[in-house]
Amino acid sequence: MSVLIVIPARYASSRYPGKPLAALRGAGGGSRSLIERSWRAAREVQGIDRIVVATDDDRIRKAAEGFGADVVMTSEHCRNGTERCAEAHQVLGASHEIVVNLQGDAPLTPSWFIEDLVAALKADPEAQLATPVLRCDGKTLSDLLADRRAGRVGGTTAVFGAQGNALYFSKEVIPFLPDSYGPADPTPVFHHVGVYAYRADVLASYPQWQTGPLERLEGLEQLRFLENGRRIACVEVEARDRLFWELNNPEDIPKIEAMMAEMGME
Repeated sequence: MSVLIVIPARYASSRYPGKPLAALRGAGGGSRSLIERSWRAAREVQGIDRIVVATDDDRIRKAAEGFGADVVMTSEHCRNGTERCAEAHQVLGASHEIVVNLQGDAPLTPSWFIEDLVAALKADPEAQLATPVLRCDGKTLSDLLADRRAGRVGGTTAVFGAQGNALYFSKEVIPFLPDSYGPADPTPVFHHVGVYAYRADVLASYPQWQTGPLERLEGLEQLRFLENGRRIACVEVEARDRLFWELNNPEDIPKIEAMMAEMGME
């Protein structure tokens, strides 16, 4: 099955304008933009037929072409990254069977997260899309809770059923942790990693659906699939000692740079 990775990137973010061009320093002190680091992460993935950056902004296009990326220009009316992926796939002739959405704010995404996603989708013909979830360790859970206490919209959490099908995603920390929960217990909270692997047909349908109330409230694009009765396979992935965080706010830059330094990422 042919696989396309699309890295959607827009400049006019309400929370963080110009985020794709934000500079991140690596372990050796060298600086690369967020979009370039996301593109480099995509290039580490095995079994991919093509990688493109999808944007509606000439500044991002010029930057991406400058470091060698293949760029697809899309409409400024795309409401989120999934719609931008759908449009990019159509522009390219809708010729791939699986489309991966590697959002441009996730440069620390390990290659095996995406490889596991694609493998899960190929193995389960009933799943229409797949997304990775990572069991929180104590530090990540504390960071998520700290963001909420500070009034920041940070990472997303996911809950899913016994068969791995998504029940809900939220910017709140779910499920609720009772007072009896102890820090030595395995955390029941799963960090949702904002990567998706879609079958081409369900991706093509997505822009035709209206934005539902849950998607509007949470600001989470994947909830449109759940609100329209589509099955999302949550694929539990392993960190393998890799640190993971997404760049949601300017305050995340030093956190991600410190993680890159700890892992020796240039």
